[in-house]
Amino acid sequence: MDHDDAGAPHTVEAFYERLRRDGHDLPKRLRQCADYVAAHPDKVAVSTVAELAEAADVPPSAFMRFCQELGFSGFSHMQKLFREEYTQKWPNYATRLTKLRDSGNDTPAALLAEFAEAGRNSIENLARTVDATLLDEAVAMLAQARTIHLVGNRRAFPVASYLAYSFEKMGVPAILHSGVGNLKLDHLLARGDAMIAISFAPYTADTVELAEEAERRGVGIVALTDLPTSPLARLDAVRLFVSEIDVGAFRSLSAALTLAMALSVAVGAHRRRPENRK
Repeated sequence: MDHDDAGAPHTVEAFYERLRRDGHDLPKRLRQCADYVAAHPDKVAVSTVAELAEAADVPPSAFMRFCQELGFSGFSHMQKLFREEYTQKWPNYATRLTKLRDSGNDTPAALLAEFAEAGRNSIENLARTVDATLLDEAVAMLAQARTIHLVGNRRAFPVASYLAYSFEKMGVPAILHSGVGNLKLDHLLARGDAMIAISFAPYTADTVELAEEAERRGVGIVALTDLPTSPLARLDAVRLFVSEIDVGAFRSLSAALTLAMALSVAVGAHRRRPENRK
């Protein structure tokens, strides 16, 4: 990683920007640290370096090297940054979810309670942390597009398919790149179009490849993804970050679908304004 930037980031936003720009050049273990920190900033503020290293599946020494690679003198230096900026922003959901897990109650009702709690807090986090300026920029780009291309596979497919449904109901020209029958629609990408590309860790190669092709063809891109180190975040795109609180090894799509609903309705409303009708 380039150290010409001399010094550690002074804000969490600057920290994310450095990860987005340089994170893909980190060695494997340090990238594991980057991905974990980006996905769990609240944990950085309240955990020890040993706890974070265990969660990221790396030795503590690797986590210390990661802090130094980002320009910090050590872990406490990086933790101070996150404590200052996140203590007041993130709800204390971790304790409640931990109590549910530790109770050992895995009945359907208990699981429903866990997923409902995780979904509620994911949506609350989204409302607090989404960048309103970038959201406006994304809506303006999509509303002006001739055709909106939608791509999101595997776990992200329900989000892409919901967007296709919503745009169809509002009469917004859109194409869902589903890959059904291995049919490729990349030949339809054209300048003047826009794309919503959706992918969350572990990222789907087909989604990333189509987004990269869209970038080469001059198509505007809105990226819905989870981490600044996401391959979609490295594109010339309007980046909207959304993360989901996990329940065990499972993550819902509560926040992602909420963002998709807001995005699609805002685009439809924008296109219907008299001054924007063609």
